[in-house]
Amino acid sequence: MATLSQQVAILCGGRGTRLRERTASIPKALIEIGGLPILWHVISIYAAQGFRSFLLCTGYKGEQIEDWASGTSWPEGVEVECVDTGLDTPTGGRLKLLEDRVGETAFCATYADGVADIDLGALLDTHREGGALATVTVVQPTLQFGIAAVGDDGRVKGFEEKPRLERWINGGFFCFEPGAFSYLSEDSVLEREPLEGLAADGQLHAYRHEGFWDCMDTYKDAVLLNDLWEQGNPPWRVWSEELVR
Repeated sequence: MATLSQQVAILCGGRGTRLRERTASIPKALIEIGGLPILWHVISIYAAQGFRSFLLCTGYKGEQIEDWASGTSWPEGVEVECVDTGLDTPTGGRLKLLEDRVGETAFCATYADGVADIDLGALLDTHREGGALATVTVVQPTLQFGIAAVGDDGRVKGFEEKPRLERWINGGFFCFEPGAFSYLSEDSVLEREPLEGLAADGQLHAYRHEGFWDCMDTYKDAVLLNDLWEQGNPPWRVWSEELVR
């Protein structure tokens, strides 16, 4: 089973269409939070907890990500490699193209636009104990809108401002055993047939993360994350000091 030194695949090849006002000129993964690309924040979450090998699955404007990665001073022992997985390859296909590089060891994977104060050691423990081919981190995000409590008579009883979602959603931060590659193909969307197939076969475990999690899906999300950074103590900064100068 996986250890803290295993590889991390980061999906950063998408077009970021919901942020098209920014992604027309740069890939989504390079949109900055606090003056540093969100991809740097994602890598730092892992690097601060012992991970040292990163495979960036690039696609749209991947050359910019490669230039950034090669020009960044990483902590000693950290290796960041870009793998061109194609312009329009879906998420499952991008991971499938890493099969030969990952080899016969377990590996972690996540998206380039999600940050969290996640305990990766606890995630790996859950993966080991679950005994499944894959583990997905599930989260309960805060809703963007307040909700109204309406009685059977149609009267509004009150309001709740931006509550947390009661159900769990995919928050990224995966662990995969090599056997999970058999559920992937180069044209598969990870979140559909592969995860659904793993779940149907009892091979997908869940790690419940109840702390901070957010995804930079829209311009509003980017503003929120920047605001949290500017406040001086962003909740996803699990490192004691900045890893990159």
